[in-house]
Amino acid sequence: MKFIISGKNIDVTEGLRTAVEDKIGKLEKYFTPDTEAQVTLSVEKERQKIEVTIPVKGNIIRSEQVSNDMYVSIDLVEEVIERQLKKYKNKIVEKQQAAASFQKAFIENDYQEDDEIKIVRTKKFDIKPMYAEDACIQMELLGHNFYVFCNAETEQVNVVYKRKGGTYGLIEPED
Repeated sequence: MKFIISGKNIDVTEGLRTAVEDKIGKLEKYFTPDTEAQVTLSVEKERQKIEVTIPVKGNIIRSEQVSNDMYVSIDLVEEVIERQLKKYKNKIVEKQQAAASFQKAFIENDYQEDDEIKIVRTKKFDIKPMYAEDACIQMELLGHNFYVFCNAETEQVNVVYKRKGGTYGLIEPED
């Protein structure tokens, strides 16, 4: 596995680099040797955050973990990614083009799908054209953390969502 490690508001010391490579390196058994893991370490006040992104053909495996100790965050992120890989293995590998990114042993091993995804409710609603700002207001009025709407400017389906820190995000399709 190849690592690209960067830091925001933190110097990536040799100790941190070694901890990341050792801990995230445990995931090597799942990936081919040329797989690249992008790791970003950041510090905001007391929050020690690690973000790991592993692009594989057709998918992105990603996790971020926050704690008050960077080494704890590193431990947590490795556990989460490993759980994700085992949980979604069959779904990831079903797309045969993605199988090229993974070790043969991982593909052939059957993992229990303990948390099968089940859609338990379907909602239908009229998507009204509106501006993103109006969609945010509607989302707040409903008490939701996201809202699907037809953008009045582009006439495309968009999603606004609530971000950490009280800000908002907008998801729109690529042209």
